[in-house]
Amino acid sequence: MTAETNDDDLSTEQDKNHNVYFVPGLYRGLLVLETLAASQRPLAVSEIARALSITRSSAFRLIYTLRHMGFIENEPNSKNVKLGGRVLSLGFSYLAGMSIIETAQPDLSLLRDATGVTAHLGIRDGRDLLYLACAHSRSGFVSTINVGARFPVHMTPMGWLLLSDLSPRRIGELFPDEPYKVLTEHSPTTLEALLQRIASASAQGFVVSRGMMEAGGSSIVAPVFDSQNRIVACVDISGPDTAFDDRKIETYRNEVLAAAQRISARLGHNPRLAEGR
Repeated sequence: MTAETNDDDLSTEQDKNHNVYFVPGLYRGLLVLETLAASQRPLAVSEIARALSITRSSAFRLIYTLRHMGFIENEPNSKNVKLGGRVLSLGFSYLAGMSIIETAQPDLSLLRDATGVTAHLGIRDGRDLLYLACAHSRSGFVSTINVGARFPVHMTPMGWLLLSDLSPRRIGELFPDEPYKVLTEHSPTTLEALLQRIASASAQGFVVSRGMMEAGGSSIVAPVFDSQNRIVACVDISGPDTAFDDRKIETYRNEVLAAAQRISARLGHNPRLAEGR
């Protein structure tokens, strides 16, 4: 008997007919793309096979299909493979379809102009921090973080604010494996340390970061709220320490908070709802 389904009902909850609907080949193909994205370097077929715990011949067939479609391409003068241009086009189509980018972009530009430092908008995508938009500084001090960049959300000041909407139990479910990988000596390595970072960021309502993501780098971050008083994104200014005037840290912070508040207002946020946070 064939299970009946409403093709429009594609929620993320596992359906009772999961084993009928689930397509293992498609799943493994997408895992190949995720593996290449996470590696940040070209990989050999054997490396992909090991990462996915599949045979080399299975990995080869997946790679052949994805390469035929343009999602994967060969590294020049090598049998190793990397992500192809078609993945990039899908990514930008996804980003372009998110209305929050259009909502935030004018204020990112205003924030950049007011501070002279590159401004970013980021969201939480599962266990990642994903940068959706930016306004690059017009000075020589340009941030190296571009649209589409991803970082482990638990290692970043933006991430600590984004995670503050979740319960400690949910955060523990997202990050069960201790000790955590780190970006710098400031990165939390345990759940307890991560929860402390999140609580501190939430209590302040912003984060001033010096060297927390990389040595010699600074940022100031504030949360963006939606109409339901949920933190849906964060705004920051970030760049090398030399892009910041230490005498103006309070001014920078106020500008970042003001930009985040303007974006929140356009998303329907009512500041009076924040009184119970």
